[in-house]
Amino acid sequence: MPDANIGQGGIRNFGERNLQMFEKELKESIIPFAESNYRIKKGKENRALAGLSMGGIYTLYAGIQNSDMFSGLGVFSSGYMLPMLQDVADKQYKFLNENKSAFSSNIRNFWISMGGKDDIAYENGQKMLKELDKTGIKYTYTDYPGGHTWPVWRNSLHQFAQVLFK
Repeated sequence: MPDANIGQGGIRNFGERNLQMFEKELKESIIPFAESNYRIKKGKENRALAGLSMGGIYTLYAGIQNSDMFSGLGVFSSGYMLPMLQDVADKQYKFLNENKSAFSSNIRNFWISMGGKDDIAYENGQKMLKELDKTGIKYTYTDYPGGHTWPVWRNSLHQFAQVLFK
């Protein structure tokens, strides 16, 4: 669980640079460290990436850009924070449109969940779902009442974990 490189300025200065730093850390440090120090199966078919809230944005970015590294993506209570990340979102949707076949064959489980209409990320998540529908990308969507809270994310992880690696 990396610190996600928010850095100085916090959320107000969050942008594509933070996402790129996370992607690099994930590929160059986190995955190699885990595979070298823990008894886990290697390879994309044995690897999934999930995140909640801001971590869901990191998951979207790294997972979409590197779908050849994962078999599942879990995005809990998230969606691109608009308008702050509109440019990033537009690039991601364009990338998905251009790489739809590869993404669809790589990612067997694209799980998106929200905490219902009380979730502060609900509106951005719904906009993201509409864009994914336009691209024809398949995903599973669920919501669980409770807003942007731990019980919602625990439920999301419980459901997502059951469909992984089958």
